[in-house]
Amino acid sequence: MKQHRRRALFLALALLALSAGALLFGLGIGSTGFQSVLAARHDPIALQIVWDIRLPRTLGAWLAGGLLGLAGAVAQGLFRNPLADPYLLGSASGASLGVAVALLLFGASPGTTQWVVRLGLTGAAFVGAVVAVLLTLTLARGVQQTLRLLLAGVIVGVVLGAVKDLVTIQSADILVALTGFMLGSTGLVGWSACALMAVFGAACLLLGWALAPVLDGLALGESTAASLGLPLGAMRAALVAVLALATGAAVAQTGLIAFVGLAAPHLVRSVVKTTHAWLLLLSTLMGGLLLMTADLGARWLIAPQELPVGVLTAVLGGSYLLWLMRRRSLRGGR
Repeated sequence: MKQHRRRALFLALALLALSAGALLFGLGIGSTGFQSVLAARHDPIALQIVWDIRLPRTLGAWLAGGLLGLAGAVAQGLFRNPLADPYLLGSASGASLGVAVALLLFGASPGTTQWVVRLGLTGAAFVGAVVAVLLTLTLARGVQQTLRLLLAGVIVGVVLGAVKDLVTIQSADILVALTGFMLGSTGLVGWSACALMAVFGAACLLLGWALAPVLDGLALGESTAASLGLPLGAMRAALVAVLALATGAAVAQTGLIAFVGLAAPHLVRSVVKTTHAWLLLLSTLMGGLLLMTADLGARWLIAPQELPVGVLTAVLGGSYLLWLMRRRSLRGGR
């Protein structure tokens, strides 16, 4: 046990060190490169570029990735499924519907769209994600049965996705504006978004850490978890709240970014075997590093243009999962 804890601590320190290095590297990625960093001390414009644009964007990518990594670890433990991801409860479809409705209500002309993106889009996405989770809980009649909750999430996701499609066909401008949200982007993340994600992330991580013994019990089966004498119903509801809030906070700021929440816990478990208390923390750090690295790649690969970071994570995450499936089939013959 001490060896596992030592390895987990070493991995946490390594992830923090790599994240710090990537953050410093991110300050120099842009049209002016590292010249803005070197000139920031005596050039107000260079300081504004580094402090108000590059730093919050890079840090925001780390915070959003951390939220998705945390949500992915909670989802996989709650549903006892290593392929579970943060969007299982319909939150992605709900967030997309919220954005589509906001664009329909406020208009989708270029000028209005910028206003909506900066002031109302994140709130609409968050509200939509929370409403979707509440609908899932209502349809599943609570959180007592994991399979019913999972199926309810799939149904809600499909229905809300269809409603979103009905909204988007009302205007081609809405479809164009919504495409950026669906592809995922950290381009509009500022200091206020970083502060919001940091607050939600800290609260969700603390609550998840406190509920980690429940996830450890569920990993051994329902009967084992019940034998611990814990109020499983209330604790499952709290875990769903952590999952929903972490996912909603990330989606509201960066749009839909795939595979980070799915891959982060997998990568952690491939390095160290530990309890869910450490897994939640390490998945948060791993998710932050993954999305920050992907954001740097999206900004650098075809500079001065940018790739949508969600596209890059989908390509890399899909390739990783294919490799993982290939390795498991070779090992187990299935």
